[in-house]
Amino acid sequence: MRNGSSSRDLAETLRGELQSYAPGEKLPSSRALVERFGVSPVTVSRALSTLAADGLVVTRPGAGAYRAHNSVSDSRAVDTSWQQIALTAEDQQHGEPAPRIVDATGVAASLAAPHPGVIAFNGGYLHPSLQPAQALGTAFARAARRPGAWEQPPLEGLTALRAWFAREVGGPNGNITPAHVLITAGGQASLTTALHALAAPGSPVLVESPTYPGALAVARAAGLRPVPVPIDDDGVRPDLLDHAFTATGARVFYCQPLFHNPTGTVLAPDRRRRIIEIAHAAGAFVIEDDFARRLGHGGQLPSPLVADDPYGTVVHISSLTKPTSPSLRVGALIARGPVMERLRAIQIVDSFFVPRPFQEATLDLVSAPAWSRHLRTISSGLHERRGAMLAALQADLPGLAATVRAPAGGYHLWIRLPDGTDEAALVAASLRAGVAVSPGRPYFAAEAPAPYLRLSFADNTGTDEISEGVNRIAAACAETGVVAGT
Repeated sequence: MRNGSSSRDLAETLRGELQSYAPGEKLPSSRALVERFGVSPVTVSRALSTLAADGLVVTRPGAGAYRAHNSVSDSRAVDTSWQQIALTAEDQQHGEPAPRIVDATGVAASLAAPHPGVIAFNGGYLHPSLQPAQALGTAFARAARRPGAWEQPPLEGLTALRAWFAREVGGPNGNITPAHVLITAGGQASLTTALHALAAPGSPVLVESPTYPGALAVARAAGLRPVPVPIDDDGVRPDLLDHAFTATGARVFYCQPLFHNPTGTVLAPDRRRRIIEIAHAAGAFVIEDDFARRLGHGGQLPSPLVADDPYGTVVHISSLTKPTSPSLRVGALIARGPVMERLRAIQIVDSFFVPRPFQEATLDLVSAPAWSRHLRTISSGLHERRGAMLAALQADLPGLAATVRAPAGGYHLWIRLPDGTDEAALVAASLRAGVAVSPGRPYFAAEAPAPYLRLSFADNTGTDEISEGVNRIAAACAETGVVAGT
């Protein structure tokens, strides 16, 4: 099982298997579980204790563990069907054209820990071997001892941390100052705040097609209507973006100009200014999600759109979660003009502020000499893993490899499947073969034009595991009849 989460993973696995046992039926012995999952007796004991605390399992000393008769799923049989009306009646009463749809399925799929023995090609974060665990521990230890570390921070964030983000994003032009920066609890929180600030419930929001499923989930949960704007190998198409603004009256466009998720595309230089001009002419904002800036594989990167924005059209999202740890949820919103006050007000209403110890530790981390070395380690590690996945695809699935455009940054490949492929069947077959992959359908706001897979190469132990994972996908393709040869 994966290091650091074995008892939790085992508990979740057993939780999923409980439905196959009748109430009162005995579970496998602790010894059998130790042998099956390759874990220690302590891990098994902790997992069973977790299930017992949840009322799902009853443990009997000397006899073993049994599925509880009155588990949460069996007891409290309350008729909650009235909630289906209550959760939608308000939207219908106010006549909103886009009732709120709170669906975390697409996001949760990338956050779920894989079962034992399953290779994770569906993750969204760095493998622990690429995370700066020691530097994070040192930074948090120092921050916790710093005078005032547990006092309330400024509502906008620590001035020194805001200044760091301003320098990082503004570049040599220096047109971004700390006053333009709001510290947030990571990229997803930034996106939620931005959409709530910029778009009224029921209104359209333009998104690239395909796009990040988390953006679609946030928009729909806020009662917004995501409208897809197709992209090509150079990013979003300006002609279609202009048409979409005219056709919908949208006032927001969400995009990922650098190492786009899921395609890995970088917005072409000749389109950068055009996108800003089109949005400005429409009286609209551009939400620039710059999640992958610190995940480049080497080479010069273009500056963020916000750094070259002469109008205050761009609201920029920057996050330190991707290059560090999923638990370091610290980022920034950067904007100019009155919109900054609205962003600030919404964050205060929603969550007050980002806890000061997190901000102090983050500032310590990015100010240390080890930070630049860590970024170089990420760059070389992702470059090596990308090469291993491309080579494995070429060896085992050359037909699919031919559809892939190697990204210059980020952590995933976007694979076009043959027409008629059943994405769900292939994903299920891959999981049976021991590898978790992401289907393409959740990345589209409307009907998908073709079947796809997204394969992540960040959350892996290294090149050997990646090669094995692709080999397992090849077996799944053979099982489902996907023609993936030359």
